[in-house]
Amino acid sequence: MKLGIVGLPNVGKSTLFNSLTKAGAEAANYPFCTIDPNVGIVAVPDERIRLLGEMYHSKKVTPAVIEFVDIAGLVKGASKGEGLGNQFLANIRECDAIVHVVRCFEDSNVIHVDGSVDPLRDIETITLELILADLEVLERRISKVARTAKMDKEAGKEHAFLLTVREALQDGKCASSVEVSEGDRKYFDTLNLLTAKPVIYAANVAEDDLADDGASNAGVAKVREFAAENGSEVFVICASIEAEIAELDDDEKKMFLDDLGISESGLDKLIAASYRTLGLMSFLTAGEDETRAWTIRIGTKAPQAAGKIHTDFERGFIKAEVVNWEVLLREGSLSAAREKGLVGMEGKDYVVKDGDVILFRFNV
Repeated sequence: MKLGIVGLPNVGKSTLFNSLTKAGAEAANYPFCTIDPNVGIVAVPDERIRLLGEMYHSKKVTPAVIEFVDIAGLVKGASKGEGLGNQFLANIRECDAIVHVVRCFEDSNVIHVDGSVDPLRDIETITLELILADLEVLERRISKVARTAKMDKEAGKEHAFLLTVREALQDGKCASSVEVSEGDRKYFDTLNLLTAKPVIYAANVAEDDLADDGASNAGVAKVREFAAENGSEVFVICASIEAEIAELDDDEKKMFLDDLGISESGLDKLIAASYRTLGLMSFLTAGEDETRAWTIRIGTKAPQAAGKIHTDFERGFIKAEVVNWEVLLREGSLSAAREKGLVGMEGKDYVVKDGDVILFRFNV
């Protein structure tokens, strides 16, 4: 999973990125301090693989990972070359989803690029830049397809669909608002439009607003209302607090969160929101050599899950021995769970569930 972190300058974007990844992107009180996209790999916290790894005395415990890309601050006119111009666009296009950091705190020591704090204006600014960038991509494609649209039936269908998408963008709507038929899906997906990607809003608040999850913050309320209308997720963070949490070990982190009156960190919230937004979950493999979490889409069947480990597993799939992780932990071993009839022998049509521990049988 690859997430692009975007936001106007000085909204706390790079501070959040640093705390999430400990990658050390420069964070400073002026625009464009993040000139090149910064990339960080973050392990997905998963108590299940830790406990199973201990049970098996695994030589290696490997979590699922998320790749974060910190994109340089955007401003009005970015799609036309203002600020850092189009440098950021290619990097966002490669991401599965966009994390949009929105400033919901007042601080006279941290300047706002537009002079005042207004979350919905900030969202509108960046969304418009993404729409304008998508229109450029679309116009190029329309121009290319138009040459053969009258002579080629397939090109004619694509051309008509592209005009529908362009109309939506010109009306200020995101590409994700366009209804796409099964037949038009192939045209839509190849465009890889920025505004077709799911967006997760990170409402960055002051420390005082963290304990009630931003309930008393008017800016957060506006972001939540906007996100609900657009089918997006929102989570509340305090980027400066996340930076402090990043320096603590697990025990210290828990004590720190307890003192703040919150149960989970911003990273935990973001990961949960990302998995929900992208329809993802994890199955597990466990043994002496390695215990590992594998990220797949919800609804994935056993052979395709096996292919996540190795293509040979999918090609030569015979069956999958499946047991819930809690059951395996309780019984102490796969053989003990088998003896009690708690291990399922599943075939090609089995839909993998979150937390399944799977041993694949295959023959190549």
